[in-house]
Amino acid sequence: MDKLKEKLNNLKLDAEKWQEKSDELSEKIKELEQENLDKDHQIQALTRKNQVLEEQVEKLETDLAEVKEAANESHSLKTSNENYTKKNSVLEEELEEADKNLKETTAKLRETDIKAEQLERKVASLEQEKDDWEKKYEDLDEKYAAAKAELEEISQQLEAI
Repeated sequence: MDKLKEKLNNLKLDAEKWQEKSDELSEKIKELEQENLDKDHQIQALTRKNQVLEEQVEKLETDLAEVKEAANESHSLKTSNENYTKKNSVLEEELEEADKNLKETTAKLRETDIKAEQLERKVASLEQEKDDWEKKYEDLDEKYAAAKAELEEISQQLEAI
């Protein structure tokens, strides 16, 4: 009988050990399920973040195309400005020549003065327009640099993931 009681005690001890082990494993399963759930949430969050970043990349690419177009327009305006500057130089030479011919005729002088005033107004207008376009170009260039930096930062973050 003592052997039977001893066996029963041993079985009870074994049962308690197995119960403890079962409780530990159940707790471990709960932890793993929670980790799995957390990982799923992280995956969903990262998927959404990736979608948002892809949308931002598309928007930035569109903005970049617009900036490039504006830069091309700015370049053509710069070329036009150079042409106007050359024209202005030529007109100034003509004005000097007209001053030399002042003694010959006052009628020519009046026509030249009127023409010079019109050209000066045109040059001032063009210089103002040039300044405006240069400012726009600088603003767009800054936006482009900021967008490029942000895109690189996003790219680095994506690579880090």
